[in-house]
Amino acid sequence: MEYPARIYDFGLQAVALVVGVLILAGHLVALLRPEQTKQWLLRFPRSRMLGLVLLAVDAIWFFWLMSNIDLEDFAKYRQMIQIAIPVLAILSAVFVPEFLAVRALGIMALLAGEPILSAAFLRPEPGRLLLVLVAYIWLTLGLIWVASPYLLRDQITWVTKSAGRFRTAALCGVVCGVAVLAIGVMVGG
Repeated sequence: MEYPARIYDFGLQAVALVVGVLILAGHLVALLRPEQTKQWLLRFPRSRMLGLVLLAVDAIWFFWLMSNIDLEDFAKYRQMIQIAIPVLAILSAVFVPEFLAVRALGIMALLAGEPILSAAFLRPEPGRLLLVLVAYIWLTLGLIWVASPYLLRDQITWVTKSAGRFRTAALCGVVCGVAVLAIGVMVGG
């Protein structure tokens, strides 16, 4: 069986290091500056500016992806898809402004899952399974946040309701980030 060419040519080590640093940095900030992080998180779902920035990044990433992926039977529609991407991004920004940041974050989580899964594909190291788990959590949350963006607002409200709950969540994120970083250090390219 022949597998299609990989879109992203990132090694498992590079992906694990980048994902580990992102998870660790985000949760360390939450652990070290809890009040500022809580305030930022509570404002995030309705942040129009962050929504527009994330949506622009998503549109550029998706445009690049559609320009480089093998569409096989749908290759004849490539140009139409490439035209539709910025049009749909603009229409989303204009006509779906409610929770735009959450929807854009969900799309980004969906886009980010593929390079992680691609890097872990057919690798023998058991540590890759933690990266696969992270990818599937991001993919699941991305689907939920795009379909029901108010749920992220509810999740943020729940986690920021008590200091202990917030600290526990931040510590869990730090542990996860360290574990993913350890995988990046232990595996080869």
